[in-house]
Order: sequence, then C-alpha cells, then structure tokens
Amino acid sequence: MAATRFLPSSSTTNNFNNGFSHALNSPKPKHSFPSLPLPKSSADDCRRRIQVRSEIKSFENSQNWAVEADRFRFVQSSSPHSPPSTSSVSMAASSSAMESAVGATKKVCLFYCAETKALAEKVAAQFDAIKLCSITWRKFDDGFPNLFIPNAHGIRGQHVAFLASFSSPGVIFEQLSVIYALPKLFVSSFTLVLPFFPTGTSERMEDEGDVATAFTLARALSNIPISRGGPTSLVTFDIHALQERFYFGDNILPCFESGIPLLKNRLQELPDSHNISIAFPDDGAWKRFHKQLQHFPTIICAKVREGDQRIVRIKEGDPGGRHVVIVDDLVQSGGTLVECQKVLASHGAAKISAYVTHGIFPNRSWERFEHDNEGHPENGLTYFWITDSCPLTAQQVKYKAPFEVLSLAGSIAATLQI
Repeated sequence: MAATRFLPSSSTTNNFNNGFSHALNSPKPKHSFPSLPLPKSSADDCRRRIQVRSEIKSFENSQNWAVEADRFRFVQSSSPHSPPSTSSVSMAASSSAMESAVGATKKVCLFYCAETKALAEKVAAQFDAIKLCSITWRKFDDGFPNLFIPNAHGIRGQHVAFLASFSSPGVIFEQLSVIYALPKLFVSSFTLVLPFFPTGTSERMEDEGDVATAFTLARALSNIPISRGGPTSLVTFDIHALQERFYFGDNILPCFESGIPLLKNRLQELPDSHNISIAFPDDGAWKRFHKQLQHFPTIICAKVREGDQRIVRIKEGDPGGRHVVIVDDLVQSGGTLVECQKVLASHGAAKISAYVTHGIFPNRSWERFEHDNEGHPENGLTYFWITDSCPLTAQQVKYKAPFEVLSLAGSIAATLQI
C-alpha cells in the first residue's frame, strides 16, 4: 500500500507525548531509542502490514516518522524523502484496535443440523475464519435423540455458532438439546442463527384460550445457558411481528436481520429495473418493509369483505405498465399472493413478480404458482424470489421457474463477525 503523509491533530500529538514520554523524553532525539519486545510476526501479519507516513511537530525540530500500522512501528527519518533508518521505537498496540485497522476477521466454529448443511457450507465459504464443525445426530431405539459433539475440548475458548432450522416440531427437541449444550463447553461466546422463527405468526391471542406459541418458543430460547462471554446472541431474519422482540428474556440478545437487501440487489440486476414498483398485500407488510423500499413507487393492497368473502383491492398506487413486485415476509398456502396477482393484472401491470423471505409452502403449495415469460401476468409470475431460510423448501423449488433462491449465506457470515 502506498505511504500517506498526514499531520496529526493536537489531541493526537498530546496522546503521543503522554503515551511515550518514558521513551521520548528528549526534545531533540539524536540516537536510537529503546525497543519494546514484539511477538513474532506471522505470515498473515506480513501480508496485512500497511504503512502510514506522518510528520510530528511536537518537538523543537520537526522529525519525520514512518508508521507501520500493524504494530505501530515509529521510525525516525533524516528527511521527508529519505527511507526510514534502522533506529526505531516499536510498541505492541492494543490488539482489538489493530485488528480493526487491518480488517481482521473473528474465528468462528459453526455447527449445523442436517437441514442446514448446504447453507452452512455457503456461510463458511464467505470467510476463511469460519470453520465448519459437525455433530453426530443419532437416535436410540425408542426414537429419542442420541447426540454427540466431537472434539468438545477443541472448542474451548472459541467463538461458537449453531445454524438451526425449526422446520417441524419433530426436530426442535434434538436441536434444542445441542443448543443448550454448546454454551456450557467453556466457549468464548455462543450465537444461535435461526433464519426463520417458525411460530412468529402465532404471536397474539384473539380468543380466551388461544396459546401464543411464539411466546413459548421465545421463552425456551431465552433460557439457553450463558456462555463465558455472556448471553447468547440470536440471529433471525424478518420475524413476522417486530413486537415479538419483547417476548425474549434478558439471557438472550435478539439480532433481527432482513432479507430485503438481497431483493434490492437482485432488482438492480433486472433489465427493467427502472420500471419496478413494489406492492404490499396489506397494511402490515407496508408498515414492515416500506422504509427499506422507499425509493420505489408503492402500491398498497387491502383485504375487504364482500358478503361472506374477503377479496383483495388496490388501496393506493397505480400498477399500470409497471413490473410490480409483491413483497411480504412469508408465504404459506399462497392464497393472498394469488389474489394480489389477479387484481394487479386487472389494473394493467405489465409484469408481476413476488418476494418473500420465508417460503414455507406446506403440502407443496408452491406448485400453484405458474411461470409467465410471455407478458401475460394474469397467468403467472415472472419471478418468485425466496431465501434459503427454509432449507427443505428452497431445495424443492431450486430449479423450478418462476422460483429463484436468494441465499442468506453472506448476511449470516457478516453477522457472525459482529
């Protein structure tokens, strides 16, 4: 990297004088300075070394110094244009500050279940510092889990994460068993990545006797044992209701991420990206996502009751001649999306596509969505984007038009570096 000249601010100069007064106590340094011992540089350190050239004017005569930012190596130069001399002052700086300066990554041991293996491999491919670790998933003869974490001693002091998928009640117990065990293996920190929070739609009671299972699952996750580094971090994407964050206790730190940036990147790649409008199937979806998509023209739909039927109407916006993308957090049977498609097509939309973060599609309900590539939006969708938050569904629709799977791997990998 090319050297850069700069003049430190007065605060920088004061900090320098205060911090190194024991070594630089002469107003006119003439000879070599004492050197503090440094840890042996690794090959990675050498590759990441950068240099910054500065001019310090806090002494009677200006001195020129070269600063190697990996170890804060201050070297006196005879002139602004001469190379640094071998006489130097070396000091090991704060490791956290220096790692930030050179963009070092945090080493993470990533465990996964059978369903999330493919996604875990994509996550690990994002950073060399993310290492995949397997778990032996077995069952006893009576059907209960027989689980084993290989090399449990090897993860002591490490940052550990588990990539979960609660796709059905039958797999939750065995994964919770692992999730409760990992933080107790003297790990430095523990992160649970649960891309889809499955009971999110059951977050409220409408009649006396209703059970809000979203609260039940949140309480179960809130009791994950605390690791050496503190409470567990929970990473989830586009949870159905934002107020569900208050269902979690103090022993877990929920981190709510979104798949919308993936959609925005994909829309920019379309040849008609200039002609995109965003449609929300109801007010709830608009409240949830409109701020992230505020640069697009907006269409808001609403369900209204006509007799015994509830039908979809356009409440606001004009789809005429536009490529309209319907956006929601999840889809199950797909009935609402189909009704939105019909009303948008009847109002003149040129193309209709859809995006949901979580493609649940119970009973293969994804089969009802047809592909339209001939400009007949009333017959099907041009694109249907989902993420791989529900791995089983993502695998089923992977190569079937109009579906495209946008992977959360990059977002998960970046979050694990926090």
